[in-house]
Amino acid sequence: MEPARPPAPGALALIEDFCNSARFLRGEDDLATLPGARAWLRTRGRRGAARALDDEGLADLLGLREAIRSHLAGDASAAARATLNAHAGATLGPPRWTTSGGPQLPPSGASEVGDFVGGLLAALAVEELAGRRERLKVCQAPECGWVFYDRSPGNNGVWCSMSVCGARHKMRAYRDRRADAAGRVRG
Repeated sequence: MEPARPPAPGALALIEDFCNSARFLRGEDDLATLPGARAWLRTRGRRGAARALDDEGLADLLGLREAIRSHLAGDASAAARATLNAHAGATLGPPRWTTSGGPQLPPSGASEVGDFVGGLLAALAVEELAGRRERLKVCQAPECGWVFYDRSPGNNGVWCSMSVCGARHKMRAYRDRRADAAGRVRG
């Protein structure tokens, strides 16, 4: 069950949507098969990328999605960084400034799939540099992995939904405390 949260603002919505193409609690993944991934891209207006996507490109998308999810969760592993850096090097052109003076990291234009990936990574980089990315988080329930935008005033949300993952965590903690207390009484 996905939480009923409004999507992340601006460019962060693209990253959130991409990461949430997998719904682990339901065992669903829009990118699990090539036809599914193509349909997912088409519904997001990426018809050229959908046509160009092949099995190798799909494997790359899956790896990138999980590297982004790891990065959002605070994983600074060499593997996640290497995946992000390899995709950025292959899909992003040099920084430029728009006519209005704003910075942009344009996709390299090498391929339709590459431009989609480049757009994701450009959004991630720009939002991080602007200090807005830290509100895009991964639910701390290990079985969930849902990416959500934390709108709490203190930016201290850890669950995608208090009624789903938060409640499960609280129930587990309650059961653990009861089991510990029962063990101390018997012991």
